Amino acid sequence: MKQSIVSFLFLFILGSTLQAQIKSPSEFLPNYGKQITFYHQTEAYFGHLVKESSFIKHQVYGQTNEERNLNVYFVSTPENLANLDQIRNNNLSAIGLSNQKNQKIGDKLIVWISFSVHGNEYAGMESAMTVAYELLNPANKETKEWLKNTIVILDPCENPDGLSRYANWLREISGKKTHPGLSDREHMEVWPGGRYNHYIFDLNRDWAWQTQIESQKRIALYNQWMPQVHADIHEMGYESPYFFPPSAEPLHEFIDQYQKDFHFSLGKNIAAKFDKENWLYNTRERFDLFYPSYGDTYPTYNGAVGMTLEQGGIGAGREIKLANGTHLTTKDRLTHHAKAVLTIIETASNQSDQLLKGFRGFMTNSRKKAKGVYATYVMKNNPKSEQLVELLKKNGIEYSYANASQKSIGFNYKTKKDNAFSIEPNDLIIKADQPRGVMTQVLFEPNQKLNDSLSYDITAWDLPLAYGIDGYALKNSLAINTKPSIDRKELMLPEKVYAFHIPWNNRTSAKVVSLLLQNGINVRTAAQKAVFGDVTVEAGGLIVSKGDNPTIVDFEKKVSDIIKTKSDYNYLTSGFSVNARDLGGENFSLIKKPKILLLSGKGVNPTEFGAVWHYLDEVIQYPTSIVDVSNIGRIDWSEFNTLILADGNYNFSDDLKSQLTDWIKKGGKVIAMNEALGLFENNDNYALRVFATDEDKTKAETEAKEKELKSRLFDFHNNERRLISSSIPGAIIENALDTSHPLSFGLGNSYFSLKTDARKYSLLTKASNVIYVPKNYSSYGFVGHNLKKKLEETVTFAVEKKEKGTVIYMIDNPLFRGFWENGILLFSNALFQVQY
Repeated sequence: MKQSIVSFLFLFILGSTLQAQIKSPSEFLPNYGKQITFYHQTEAYFGHLVKESSFIKHQVYGQTNEERNLNVYFVSTPENLANLDQIRNNNLSAIGLSNQKNQKIGDKLIVWISFSVHGNEYAGMESAMTVAYELLNPANKETKEWLKNTIVILDPCENPDGLSRYANWLREISGKKTHPGLSDREHMEVWPGGRYNHYIFDLNRDWAWQTQIESQKRIALYNQWMPQVHADIHEMGYESPYFFPPSAEPLHEFIDQYQKDFHFSLGKNIAAKFDKENWLYNTRERFDLFYPSYGDTYPTYNGAVGMTLEQGGIGAGREIKLANGTHLTTKDRLTHHAKAVLTIIETASNQSDQLLKGFRGFMTNSRKKAKGVYATYVMKNNPKSEQLVELLKKNGIEYSYANASQKSIGFNYKTKKDNAFSIEPNDLIIKADQPRGVMTQVLFEPNQKLNDSLSYDITAWDLPLAYGIDGYALKNSLAINTKPSIDRKELMLPEKVYAFHIPWNNRTSAKVVSLLLQNGINVRTAAQKAVFGDVTVEAGGLIVSKGDNPTIVDFEKKVSDIIKTKSDYNYLTSGFSVNARDLGGENFSLIKKPKILLLSGKGVNPTEFGAVWHYLDEVIQYPTSIVDVSNIGRIDWSEFNTLILADGNYNFSDDLKSQLTDWIKKGGKVIAMNEALGLFENNDNYALRVFATDEDKTKAETEAKEKELKSRLFDFHNNERRLISSSIPGAIIENALDTSHPLSFGLGNSYFSLKTDARKYSLLTKASNVIYVPKNYSSYGFVGHNLKKKLEETVTFAVEKKEKGTVIYMIDNPLFRGFWENGILLFSNALFQVQY
């Protein structure tokens, strides 16, 4: 017995000695709080903590595009860390996501803190080191009490590539002295800035869509843990006082009272700590909880108390002088964050019973139809469902496929009415009655209730419309036989194939044609439907014939190896059609291989550029030359036949505009998006016009003057709300389309566009108005009442022929944030189907 006591005392003393060897961040990093820390230095510091403390464990959960590790660190008592997997399974078991439960291990609260999803908001990552140190510091007895019932998961940097871009820049331009004056270059970040990841995507808006590798890896781990509390640590403009919960309106109606209650009690606790230090702060003013793809809303809809914390700091560099005469330093910023984050952990630990009860109640109740109007969502069988299913898998949402036929009535997303329809085998069935029922309903609920129109982001995201699928929302549960997957018969190829047919119906079609062209294989596209025996080639359908590719050795194997990712491909044994559209006739034209120039640099919207770059590089894997807009005068135009102008202000000289027009006339194709349309707007050489007639222009100017006169007596307080009456922060707009035009191939009979600004153009003359807003159009989300009527009969996507060349006008961005699936196909049409 005495020997056991002696051994225990020895181990306790040894453990305490080891803990005492932990260095603070400033001891480990001499410039901590004075200069930005490189990402690898942060990793080194956390490596030191893991080596010296038994209260922390490390896990690499993925790698970025630039091959930096994505890390999380689990902080708790050694006993809890020894039982991490059992604690995780117990947590999942309590909400119906696991059958494994260890009765001997008590309930533990899980608190996940994410830092610096925006790379230039670097004080988040800096504060993560202080937070970790205070949790592990042997002298801090208070934090050890919190860890007894709490697992803290720290992700010190969600965006290592963006932070490294910013750190390299700030280090390169920094001198030994700080420069608090506003005019210094360390307060003027260069394009594209460190906010974004490698592909210049905003990862903070990618939680639900998971288009980026960082999001995919992080959410996969998140859904394995399902924490009760998640905090996302940000920065904002340097003049802004600190923001912490409660959040602003609008709050989604599915948010539980327990989540609101914790926000309020936490806010009071942080306020008390900040009051003691005389630090300024604000709550409930700007950051709402509505759009589902943020680092606060996504956890919220998955049962956690999700929140955003914001410290003033963007553009501050290492130190900046504020309007009130005080100086804001890196040390200030990280200290504020650390104080707030530690208060979150403290408050959560003290309220662990309430949080666990609230979380489990939320997840249990999420299975009930009472959370929303609809109990079942039916997506008609469609090749684009493949991508929708991938999204459901990423988010842990359960689904099945109909294995029988049945008549039903449901809300039709396209008509916005209850319609009778038939459920057929292979239709996709998603039920609200599932563990992640709230997240399911948030993504599919057709009419989200917006209790305040001053939203921080887009206000509609209905997935059937985004994916171009016929969808129905049913108020009742379905009693129908289902199956877990679609049975697909493997296509047996004959020894000799006359031609292959690849349907043009989803993003995989675009990737296939990309790979075929890169492999030197000629591809044709159908202008209209053609029938060859029992094979129907739709408008836009791809044809790869042996006759077009006589030099391809082992033609059948090489082509089938490339196109096999398209499960619905087929083959033709003859070029003779049933409906007089033979393979060698005018109905089938060769696709010209695009030679793409994409402009980047100052003036180009970084995220819109990134959306195009990611589409080309990742989605269809097509080679692209990217040139900084400042170097456009140095390019040889003859090397390219396609120019992509992402949203941006292109301040071309008159000479450069003339060169561009000449290049188009000789056979070039321009795809111009959003603000880039300014190059062509009201230009005598092009058809793009804001107003159809001079009379329309005069009328609009008269209305604007009358509005200006009326505004003289408006009160100041409601100015922001008056402004939004003419705005559209992000809503879904119904469009009519010319289905015979190549730009609309594969989209269906109507197109729903995600419109994110009030830009509008009249229907064009001397051009094809392929996709336009009709009279009495339907919409989802918030559209300002002064704008709604004015959008009628305006063009959304148009094509103008200029001698041998083409200009494609994209008023809305079909690649916005990379999740509008039907938009991805539309952009693919512009690239491959619309010929030069």
